[in-house]
Amino acid sequence: MEKKEQWSSRLGFILSSAGAAIGLGAIWKFPYVTGQSGGGAFLLLFVLFTLLIGLPMLISEFIIGRGSGREAVSAYKKLAPNSLWTIIGKLGVAGCFLLLSFYSVVGGWVLIYTLMALGGQVISSGADYGKLFGDITGSPVITISGLAAFLVINVLVIASGVQNGIEKANKYMMPLLFLFFIVLVIRSLTLDGAMEGVRFFLQPDFSKITGEAVLYALGQSFFSLAVGFSCMVTYSSYLNKSVSLPTSAGSVALMNIFVSVLAGLAIFPVVFAFGFEPTEGPGLLFIVLPSVFSKMPFGGLFLFFFLALFLFATLTSSFSLLEIIVAAFLKDRTSRRKIAAITGVIVFVAGIPAALSFSSLADVQFFGKTVFDATDYLVSNILLPLGNLLIAFFIAWRMNRELVKEEFMLSHPFSNGVYSTWYLLMRWLVPLTIIIVFINTLGLLH
Repeated sequence: MEKKEQWSSRLGFILSSAGAAIGLGAIWKFPYVTGQSGGGAFLLLFVLFTLLIGLPMLISEFIIGRGSGREAVSAYKKLAPNSLWTIIGKLGVAGCFLLLSFYSVVGGWVLIYTLMALGGQVISSGADYGKLFGDITGSPVITISGLAAFLVINVLVIASGVQNGIEKANKYMMPLLFLFFIVLVIRSLTLDGAMEGVRFFLQPDFSKITGEAVLYALGQSFFSLAVGFSCMVTYSSYLNKSVSLPTSAGSVALMNIFVSVLAGLAIFPVVFAFGFEPTEGPGLLFIVLPSVFSKMPFGGLFLFFFLALFLFATLTSSFSLLEIIVAAFLKDRTSRRKIAAITGVIVFVAGIPAALSFSSLADVQFFGKTVFDATDYLVSNILLPLGNLLIAFFIAWRMNRELVKEEFMLSHPFSNGVYSTWYLLMRWLVPLTIIIVFINTLGLLH
């Protein structure tokens, strides 16, 4: 029987958890929506909801994971044996599988662009960056190769284990991510006209705060912390009892907020300084930014930094997605390397239709959406809110309350008032908020 793996340190756990939370959405989508929804006003809403909704959910997943000492599926079996609550872990594994299948397609694009930027093949005089992006995503060979290469990196890291794989990779990637961000923010803020971009991002404009913006801030508050699919249940199951769960969760939440702010400060000053309009989604990363950096001295170098940063963020998030799947199928005598390799191959096969959604399978649609977009919608708008809702109900209404309090208080005895406030939030405010967001995403709330 193999000895159960553990994180080697609290720092390793926090960096890995933050890496799981900080993904592409937080870096390219969040700044855009912030700018379009009231700037600093939206940012304040996001911070408030992260502390009131996202952070309590993150603490909950940590408590379930360490309280059970098991990965996602087995955790609910141990804490609520012979009950329907075990479906939460299975939902998490299925959700992570679907998410990883199309997330790895985008990861492949980022990997291809990063390698091209390293070789000086992205920026060139008179280049049509929209056509370049279309050529890459429209090529079955290139997209499938990118998908395969991205998953190979994931499999190699996960196969190496918790300490030697996930933790070690995050200890290098997360500091580099912050270093690249700081370099880019400094460069962005020193450009002529940069302050216009800063004002666009940070200046409060409460007139643009609509009901839709509030609901997006609510949704983003828990989506951005990687909660809902029990990834953090699996990660915290590797954690020893000497670490405070609420303080660790607080560190992850603050790092995520910090990265969101850095992303805006790195992107918008550059975009505005050169007279571009911010664009939502892949266009910002693959079309607008190359156009912008092509007009800067040493633009190719800074574009490489930016793409490497995005690559690190994509990888650290995908590690958690693959780990929850692999951990669910690991048994006492099974090989982690073998399970990781088999899982990687299955995810690769499942990801091929999404990779071809921009080329040979573009006409294959479900409810008017390509395979890529349909999978994205199913995961983001249905499975993830559902997972969050079930976890909120489980922690507040089903899990043993003494165990919940014990895990909350371990290694940092908070006052009963702090614990009671968190428990009250999880019992009423958080599930109610998730239900509102869930109804809105399904288009039932207008």
